[in-house]
Amino acid sequence: VQLQASGGGLVQAGGSLRLSCAASGRTFGSYAMGWFRQAPGREREFLADITWTGRNTDYADSVKNRFSISRDNAKNTVYLQMNSLKPEDTAVYYCAARIPGFPTRKPSDYAYWGQGTLVTVSS
Repeated sequence: VQLQASGGGLVQAGGSLRLSCAASGRTFGSYAMGWFRQAPGREREFLADITWTGRNTDYADSVKNRFSISRDNAKNTVYLQMNSLKPEDTAVYYCAARIPGFPTRKPSDYAYWGQGTLVTVSS
């Protein structure tokens, strides 16, 4: 499956952005999807995961109650709604796909990755 992330940009602190990740190739609906981010000099950080049905989600504590993951299997797209953004949310954001299985937050468990989209939050 090929993934294309979009929606990044420059936003002021307290603002919102919605990232999109469009999938093509093999059946999108059979994969669980996740969002990660990586700031300069830091490791890739798990943000959120959603099962292939969309019924179950998982969030990192750092973004819980501010970010929301969702998916539209008819459009082969997964979203990350980001609210109350902070300067420390500045990073390159990546979407990723994994074969359904036990819940995981490890980047190595995701087989496919998008190219990343830059989010910059100004203070």
